[in-house]
Amino acid sequence: MQEIRHTPVAPTRTQRLASGGEIDAHRHDGHQIAYASKGTIAVTTDAGSWVAPATRAIWIPAGTVHQHQAHGELDLHLVGLPATENPLGLDEPAVLAVSPLLRELIVAYTRDPDNDSPPHLRLRAVMLDQLTTSPEQPLHLPTPTDPLLRELHGILRADPADNRPLDVLGRQIGASARTLSRRLRDDLGLTYPRWRTQIRLHHALVLLADDTPVTTVAHQCGWSSASTFIEVFRRTFGHTPGTRPTV
Repeated sequence: MQEIRHTPVAPTRTQRLASGGEIDAHRHDGHQIAYASKGTIAVTTDAGSWVAPATRAIWIPAGTVHQHQAHGELDLHLVGLPATENPLGLDEPAVLAVSPLLRELIVAYTRDPDNDSPPHLRLRAVMLDQLTTSPEQPLHLPTPTDPLLRELHGILRADPADNRPLDVLGRQIGASARTLSRRLRDDLGLTYPRWRTQIRLHHALVLLADDTPVTTVAHQCGWSSASTFIEVFRRTFGHTPGTRPTV
């Protein structure tokens, strides 16, 4: 059984990880914000996974066992907060929108985490103010608890381009489309098309972080055309797949 590291204080730091690099499962007594100014960060817990490109950050509440994985060359900025300081009022992991101003504040603050000068403390205060206005984004890929859904999840994660209808996939795992749809609503609160889109978008972020061409990503993730993929991506993330925010 893997030992889970425990650190009383959630660290504030900047860290560089190679593509595929990981930070093993751990927890800390404080909250933490994980933001990648370069590459894409994935955070996994028992409840599912959260993936964030450079326009998003991930909120990790105190006590949550989690691990990080880098997709693409990753510049990771971690902001630790005491458990008593929760500007978002969130007790579950979440993906947050990161404005250009908030991006600059996070990067500047984590460059010099031990600086307790008045200007640096004022920078921290502005950063926390900006966080309170950062809306949650629906980028969580929940882990099913239902055994049939776990089996279906494995099929779709292995091949996101699998376009077979739900009734055909259901026959493969021994369940009707109606049963699977009902269990998806009960277990995850999602319809099958929405769940499949979430799986595909998560996989798309990973491929894009490794500089896979947009057209290739579209086809490998099951979209009928690059233009369709680009539109779904834009509606979800607020920018097109080829747009990379700079810091």
